[in-house]
Amino acid sequence: MPLLKSTYKAPFYLFNGHLQTIIPSLFRQVEGVTYTRERLTTPDFDFIDVDWSQVGADSLVILSHGLEGDSSRPYILGMVRAFNERGLDALAWNYRSCSGEPNKLLRSYHLGASDDLAFVVEHALTTGNYNTVHLIGFSAGGNITLKYLGETPGQVPSEVKRAAVFSVPVDLKASAQKISRIYTQRFLKSLGEKLEQKRQLYPDDVDLTNYSIFWTFPEFDDRYTAPLHGFKDAEDYYARVSSRQFLGNIKRPTLLVNAKNDPFLAGGCYPIDEAKHNPNLFLEMPDNGGHVGFTEDFRKDIYYSEARAVRFLLDDARNYL
Repeated sequence: MPLLKSTYKAPFYLFNGHLQTIIPSLFRQVEGVTYTRERLTTPDFDFIDVDWSQVGADSLVILSHGLEGDSSRPYILGMVRAFNERGLDALAWNYRSCSGEPNKLLRSYHLGASDDLAFVVEHALTTGNYNTVHLIGFSAGGNITLKYLGETPGQVPSEVKRAAVFSVPVDLKASAQKISRIYTQRFLKSLGEKLEQKRQLYPDDVDLTNYSIFWTFPEFDDRYTAPLHGFKDAEDYYARVSSRQFLGNIKRPTLLVNAKNDPFLAGGCYPIDEAKHNPNLFLEMPDNGGHVGFTEDFRKDIYYSEARAVRFLLDDARNYL
């Protein structure tokens, strides 16, 4: 599929990728969304909390948040509101340990946990009256979504029609090496707090000795993410769960929007060749947008990502009928 030319323009007062990333993350307020929470028991007897925002529709969007996010993040709430206003139900799921309390098992979540997304999709289809499901993912959730769509495309339910993902580290190793210390330390602080909760549940399996000296994601993933989730080491983890290797197999029309000035993404996260060779993969690379930013007018709460997802998943889809 030819690469898409982006129409996105950042507001003049958010003049670099860092501002475009930080300002919406810290200061955006989204009103008008009310959730109903449901706790799901997973096949391995853990739990996942999902939040529904329903308007009585037969179509549903399922939203996957970013690293250390949850269903209350403003980018999730804004997208839920945008699709509710277009008459669709929304389900925003919280990864294991991301809904406000530790999950039961030693494992938590990671950027390749497509099995949990598959479980959520199946639950939505078996409990709701949905003939159409669209998937939306941000950052880590985008990687999970793309991996889900491409690793076993024949097992994706027929009701899943389209997907739109934003700011996705499709090459996890490149992204882990790119992200700056300022962002990394914020994530490692939050992840460390969750590991301390996990250590209290599994004192023999979680060792936090010298945790404070960690500065990079490869260090963290090598010591914690990989061994706690069945990977040999960080290299094995990145190699097996990076979604770039699955992009060629995606059978559903899928939009990937990665800003060129995203401070979290490196060259490998812009899969130009894969998009050229898969007619179902639509790659858009605006010059600006930051990481999960894409503000058009911060003061009026207008976001390009929401309008773009609505257009691709709903309006553009009708042109193919």
